[in-house]
Amino acid sequence: MNQPACIGILTGGGDCPGLNAVIRSVVQTAVRHYGARVLGIEDGFEGLVEGRMRELTLSNTEGILPDGGTILGTSNKGDPWHYHQTQADGSVVLVNCADRMLANARAWGLDCLIVVGGDGTMQLAGKFAEMGIPIVGVPKTIDNDLAATDQTFGFDTATAAVCEALDKLATTASSHHRVMVVEVMGRSAGWIALWGGLAGAADVILLPEVDWDWAPVCDKVKARHEEGMRYSLLCVAEGAKLPGKGEQILIRDERLTDPVRLGGIGSVVAREIEARTGLEARVTVLGHLQRGGSPTSFDRVLSIRFGTLAAACACTGKTGVMVSLKGAEVVTVPITDALAPRKVIPVDHPVLQMARQLGVCLGDI
Repeated sequence: MNQPACIGILTGGGDCPGLNAVIRSVVQTAVRHYGARVLGIEDGFEGLVEGRMRELTLSNTEGILPDGGTILGTSNKGDPWHYHQTQADGSVVLVNCADRMLANARAWGLDCLIVVGGDGTMQLAGKFAEMGIPIVGVPKTIDNDLAATDQTFGFDTATAAVCEALDKLATTASSHHRVMVVEVMGRSAGWIALWGGLAGAADVILLPEVDWDWAPVCDKVKARHEEGMRYSLLCVAEGAKLPGKGEQILIRDERLTDPVRLGGIGSVVAREIEARTGLEARVTVLGHLQRGGSPTSFDRVLSIRFGTLAAACACTGKTGVMVSLKGAEVVTVPITDALAPRKVIPVDHPVLQMARQLGVCLGDI
């Protein structure tokens, strides 16, 4: 008689609404339908390197579906091939811990590892698969920029947070006749800014994919003021490039696997609008508010669908794949497809044209 399969699962990279829904659906499917064991690896690849895991059961994953975050913890600085190790003198060096990671996986008897994450996590998963551990990927990022899937879970929840913020800021903006600038996440892709900005009735949306200048933006703000609509809402993607320079505002954090992150464009936009129009401007940086909280119903269902198919693949030996949303269907694609360049908004995307028809200013040159 064959032994039940032993499936590992880890969540890597930034946290995201829907992770717990994926974990629960993996456990429900693997245990109930396939009689498998599921081991939850703590804090992403860090736990795999350091040997930290616990068994996940029907009982200890009960009730986690609506919860934000991840019960397993996560990390975006746990690259096993460039692992941060603190020395006795307090200095930090990078070491290759891939062999430790492989030894732990084999000691636990893993038949397959389900990896939930974005492009960086999928790159690590692909390297781990080359060492002999079968892999199934589940795409996760609020940025919606992962190749090979039409949408990732977490994106719908993030855009809902942006919409809600714009709704609330509209009331205070109209009361004080101010310009409100909202800086949102998305790295070098503008999906959150575009979808959230449209849903929240932003007057100006600035994206990494669209070259823009100050004049159209300031003209839009001044026109609204002169027409009696004495406030404006601007939704600015953190990766939007500065006019004339084609540069993004970068912040470096060497503790991270990817040490460069974006931020600060909102403050620049607010200062420039005040200087050019004489109108009072304020900036709100939503930051991690977009990654927290309970997932929307759409993200819950998508997470469940992803987790169920991932568990089925892991338990039946269909590995080297990533689950993916294609149209209305959840399918599998080669995990290498996720390593393609990040998915950004095409300049001819119909939603961009729709935004212009609605009178939304994209700052086009």
